[in-house]
Amino acid sequence: MDALKKRWSPLAFSSRPVERELLQQLFEAARWAPSSFNEQPWRFVYACRDDEAYLTFLDCLVPANRIWAKHAPVLMLTVAKTFYDYKNNENPFALYEAGMAMGNLLAQATEMGLVVHQMGGYSKKMAVEKLGIPEGFEPVAMAAIGYYGDPEKLPEGLREREQQVRTRLAVDAISSQNVFGK
Repeated sequence: MDALKKRWSPLAFSSRPVERELLQQLFEAARWAPSSFNEQPWRFVYACRDDEAYLTFLDCLVPANRIWAKHAPVLMLTVAKTFYDYKNNENPFALYEAGMAMGNLLAQATEMGLVVHQMGGYSKKMAVEKLGIPEGFEPVAMAAIGYYGDPEKLPEGLREREQQVRTRLAVDAISSQNVFGK
């Protein structure tokens, strides 16, 4: 699928707001990801730039991510529900399944002309405290969502990083038949 090859994690975001209907389409795509016992353990908490909570999301990011993410019109936190409703047992696949939901969201965003940059550089502790994440739920990753912007507006070091050629490992480097790594 072209959307999978075109997907990338840019640093340059346009100030153009993301239409609410498009955000709902992203969450609709995520909703259809597979999950064990159909638990759907993913949750998404987000703020648009004009929301009061936007600065709270921004504060959760490490300073290096704040430099560029502050231009994204939407900031989001992916959260995983770590226990099954079924017998209240721990769900060892919750993070994996939240990742699959995010994969659907990313493909949908790319298909619609949006860009998403996921970030591990944030304070989980601050996210839990400031965004009201209850016990039994684990923050996974933050993301900036929007339309692609002008890389020339980025600081020099980030501009260079933005314009690097995108590379991927070869298929035989990530897959092996019968025995790991062979």
